[in-house]
Amino acid sequence: MQKFDNCVLLTRVGGFYELYLGQAEEYGPLLNLKVAQKKTSAGPVPMAGFPFFQLDRFLKILVQDLHRYVAIADEFPHDASQKIKSGGLMHDRRVARIITPGTLIDENFMDPYANNYIMALHLPDVKGPRAAAVTPDDAASSSPVGVAWLDLSTGAFLTQATTMALLTSVLSRVSPREIVLDRQFQSQTDHDVFAILAEDKHLITYSPPGELRALSDWAPVLEEDVPRAAADKFSEDEVKAGSLLLHYVKDRLQGLSMKLQPPQRHQSMQSMTLDKNSMRSLEIKQTIRDSVFRGSLLHAIRRTVTKSGARLLNEWLSAPSTSIHVIDSRLDLVSAFVGDETLRASVVTLLKRTHDSQRLVQKFALNRGEPDELLRLASTIQAAADIATLLQASARAVPEAERPHQHCFAALLSRISLEQPQKLADRIRDAIDEEALVQQHHLEDGEKGAMLALAQDVIDTEEPLPGGNGPRSKAPPSVDIPPEGAVTKSRKRPTSLREYYGEDNEVWTMKQGASPVLQRRHRELAALLQEKADLTVMLRARLNAPSLTLRWTPGLGHICHVKGKDAKGALVPASEPSATDSPPAAAAAIRTLTSSRSTRSFHQPEWTRLGERLDRTRLQIRAEEQRVFVSLRQHVILNLVKLRRNAAVLDELDIATSFAQLARDHGLARPVLKQTPSTLIVGGRHPTVEGGLTTQGRSFQPNDCFLESGGGRAGHGRVWLVTGPNMGGKSTFLRQVALTHVLAQTGCYVPASHAELGVVDAVFARVGSADDLYRDRSTFMVEMLETAGILRQATPQSLVVMDEIGRGTTPEDGTAVAFASLQHLVRVNRCRALFATHFHGVADLVAEEKLRLQDGGENGQVEMYCTDVQEDVQGGFMYIHKLQKGINRQSHALKVARLAGLPEQAIHVARQVIEKTQPECTKPGA
Repeated sequence: MQKFDNCVLLTRVGGFYELYLGQAEEYGPLLNLKVAQKKTSAGPVPMAGFPFFQLDRFLKILVQDLHRYVAIADEFPHDASQKIKSGGLMHDRRVARIITPGTLIDENFMDPYANNYIMALHLPDVKGPRAAAVTPDDAASSSPVGVAWLDLSTGAFLTQATTMALLTSVLSRVSPREIVLDRQFQSQTDHDVFAILAEDKHLITYSPPGELRALSDWAPVLEEDVPRAAADKFSEDEVKAGSLLLHYVKDRLQGLSMKLQPPQRHQSMQSMTLDKNSMRSLEIKQTIRDSVFRGSLLHAIRRTVTKSGARLLNEWLSAPSTSIHVIDSRLDLVSAFVGDETLRASVVTLLKRTHDSQRLVQKFALNRGEPDELLRLASTIQAAADIATLLQASARAVPEAERPHQHCFAALLSRISLEQPQKLADRIRDAIDEEALVQQHHLEDGEKGAMLALAQDVIDTEEPLPGGNGPRSKAPPSVDIPPEGAVTKSRKRPTSLREYYGEDNEVWTMKQGASPVLQRRHRELAALLQEKADLTVMLRARLNAPSLTLRWTPGLGHICHVKGKDAKGALVPASEPSATDSPPAAAAAIRTLTSSRSTRSFHQPEWTRLGERLDRTRLQIRAEEQRVFVSLRQHVILNLVKLRRNAAVLDELDIATSFAQLARDHGLARPVLKQTPSTLIVGGRHPTVEGGLTTQGRSFQPNDCFLESGGGRAGHGRVWLVTGPNMGGKSTFLRQVALTHVLAQTGCYVPASHAELGVVDAVFARVGSADDLYRDRSTFMVEMLETAGILRQATPQSLVVMDEIGRGTTPEDGTAVAFASLQHLVRVNRCRALFATHFHGVADLVAEEKLRLQDGGENGQVEMYCTDVQEDVQGGFMYIHKLQKGINRQSHALKVARLAGLPEQAIHVARQVIEKTQPECTKPGA
């Protein structure tokens, strides 16, 4: 406990994991475990524990919910010499692994639909006020930062060179569960990085830099070498970050072998930038209001049928591509499935037969995994082969004139390697007995029931701590009640695998033909079992005991067992000879071990010798089964690169087929991607809002958007100023245009009748804001920080959507700030932009400064559009969400107030105020 003082130590003791001393007292109540006094030679010790098979359940609470580090101390059997050296101890206990939020491998509580990344940062030695924002004009903002992150559950390993100013965007995209910093920063609490990490409350861990220094030092943990040309591109900061990360992870694994994919450099130029505020404003992965998945863009478009496919979609959506070649390749694949529903359905059916092979193969790369998972891997390999055959047949069936459209299949098939993986799959299926595995799991379920009953006994007998948790309940929440059919104290069933085997009910997970040695051992076992049957018959006749059986028990070893009248009359112990006759020769050697009214057990030398031979043979079979399993696992590792590449192809197919299904279900259109700075959308729709309206039986009003630099071919500006009433749909329109670009560059069809889109290097969205009380920032301060970031980072290739800039202050100041921001976008950033406002004075200033499209010139780029409200003669009204050219100077706020249930008296007063002040505020139209 002293060595791992920053960890919760769970110690394996037989069938339980236990906590001791202060940790038992602290975490026992948090885990809902009974804290009792364990009697030891040193006196009573506080203790809490749970059955070993409930480890994942309690790790979830400790690691995922409480963000604690957990050290697992397991038992390791001693061999004969070790037993002597240790004074007869059967086991050695040592920490086998340290589990932290970022170093999960195969725990059941891991999110299957998202990567579990751990990240390391190599930082410049720059200090600054913690409350200050890091911006590109700061001295520290341009300081280089090395970033490295990996997912132990998949083996993915990536690096990136960035700056302090752009670090928040990297953190938002990767969403690491844990961040590792060099230990020297533990004392530099005023470093700028802590202000950045505090924004999303990232978990920070400190580590020494370790012995790794150069990229070549990474070779032992990589599945293949990094090519020299690729290695030369890694920056020094990336290498230092990667070395820090690998050192920390190796320490957490405590000697467990590790094989990662070669590090991939993430280059910001190859993907669209979506910073934290834009991800939040556009609700890419979570909603703004509740921060939940349902209602987000990812929720609206995810139709994947595999877990790894869902993870890849998450990655793509967080970093859409900026390469037209990559985007078109993805769209070509989607188009192929849109045009062939039968093929799509067949591929999806096969994909459903696959398993999460990315995580499966990584388990084996870490020397973990079970026979069940080998069978799942074999099933996935076979499904991949069937998919490849299906795609090849489909490509051949296409007429010659249309075959160029099938190049996407050829590109995919060229990346699949099947020959060696299929041999591996055949070997797995030939070796592992699937039916036997089912039987073994059934037996293990019974053992769990017995263990739970034992746990209840322990809870009932241990002394509680003074002033502890009060009276014991019969079945506390910390111990699951055994399921119906499980073994309990009242049901006589085998309580261990060893006892079960003693009744000749062996469950062999490997088929007898898995190896020549295994085949030979099984023949020997069959012969010994026949000897046992013959010996049973002989002893029954010799001792005149038809009920005699040959058994093994944990306490007595190999015994003969009789019951009923045989126990009473047939056997006479050697110590109790008959008064009149001498005992039979066979009975003379019999000594009773246990007896009851109806049963008796005794040793018999012939059975003892035969039983020992049976035990040795069974052990030899188990050892050979383990050798075969290890051999299969090694073959998986030898095929690691091929299996991972095949898995990547399956993930891309999963996304493509899901996008095709989405396009057919929702009438999406294939976008045309260009390098020109233009956005031409006809009949655009918001993907999530439209879905919500559809469930209510309502329809969505599509809108067009035409943004072109310099007036374009149809006379469109690159900036739209949008005005209109509250609830008129301005924010929805802004978001849908941005989301259309995100979807298109992800490789998805878009919700529009037609779309021609110039590739954007970044989407910046400032829609909605809130106080940041933790850092003492008002709504207006948050708004200004976000606006400043956009104005400093947007390029001519960017798309900016800004809503209600300046609303957090007075109308006069708000108008000034809003117009200044708009003017900066037009004259300095020169990017495409949608700018919504309720400050009608902004439109007047645009006209005065000659920024309108009709004003011409280099800066004449602004067009004005608006939504409206239509009233009827009875005083009712309806929103007109269709955008039209012009300025709407009426916000119709009182109509919204009446809909919200504001008292009529308050509405009447508000109307009087408007009538009194309106003449003073109204200016000539633009």
